[in-house]
Amino acid sequence: MKKYTYTESKDTRSGFGVGLLEAGQQNENVVALCADLIGSLKMDAFIKEFPERFFQIGIAEANMMGIAAGLTIGGKIPFTGTFAEFSTARVYDQIRQSIAYSDKNVKICASHAGLTLGEDGATHQTLEDIGLMKMLPGMVVINPCDFNQTKAATIAIAKYHGPVYLRFGRPVVPNFTPADQTFEIGKAVMLNEGKDVTIIATGHLVWEAIKAGEELEKLGIDAEIINIHTIKPLDEEAVLKSVAKTGCVVTAEEHNRLGGLGDSVAQVLAKELPTPQEYVAVNDSFGESGTPAQLMEKYGLNAASIVAAAQKAISRKK
Repeated sequence: MKKYTYTESKDTRSGFGVGLLEAGQQNENVVALCADLIGSLKMDAFIKEFPERFFQIGIAEANMMGIAAGLTIGGKIPFTGTFAEFSTARVYDQIRQSIAYSDKNVKICASHAGLTLGEDGATHQTLEDIGLMKMLPGMVVINPCDFNQTKAATIAIAKYHGPVYLRFGRPVVPNFTPADQTFEIGKAVMLNEGKDVTIIATGHLVWEAIKAGEELEKLGIDAEIINIHTIKPLDEEAVLKSVAKTGCVVTAEEHNRLGGLGDSVAQVLAKELPTPQEYVAVNDSFGESGTPAQLMEKYGLNAASIVAAAQKAISRKK
């Protein structure tokens, strides 16, 4: 098992803030819009350096999406910012009609995704956003795992032409990926090669997958661990190559079991390589109030659940 270490924990939303500033420095057409959540989206540094390229829309998320779509007509590259729930479900019609349908170059950047929004509770948490966004034709869906990867993803999507949904979170998590990484949209990252079970994880569950791999190694199980940061387009080649070797798979995500990464992987396998698959995800329910750690524990989004799922997948293979 390849060993991964980290020197600090950081929130992925701060990675977005740093990446947005750098993207703005690289391209004068990058502009930012926010729905009254500047501090939560870590947009302060961008605003300080480029005040004329920032638009405070207020609590009017649908209007923000329409304005962003309009800005692209003049060659701008708008980054919208608000919570994931308000970036998707609240404005789905505007995204579908004004952005996705007309292939507008808008970057929909969504913080506080999943259960780890924590104490704000179910109304502000979203566990359906990946499913909503990946169903839109032409929409790229990205869910990075740590500060460094979120920063790299933010810079990368500024250079990509087309609508993108970038999902990140509120809590601090281990920052373990390289600071100088090149982010490739649609390209999975192999974290550990193994032969007994494939673990495919995204977002905050990637670090939990790494911890699960270490526990499985103690049990004599050799896990292959893949970081899927881009859920759409999915790196089908990486999925099929790995599962052909291991014969079973676990998918892990901070999202509803329905509609997320697990569903995308299952579709590929059902068509090309039917394989025993186990899901580590929220089992078709809303969240609730609690600390991020409490919620991840209660809903089974942790290393222990991944270990149990891997053992079950292996038993089904046999």
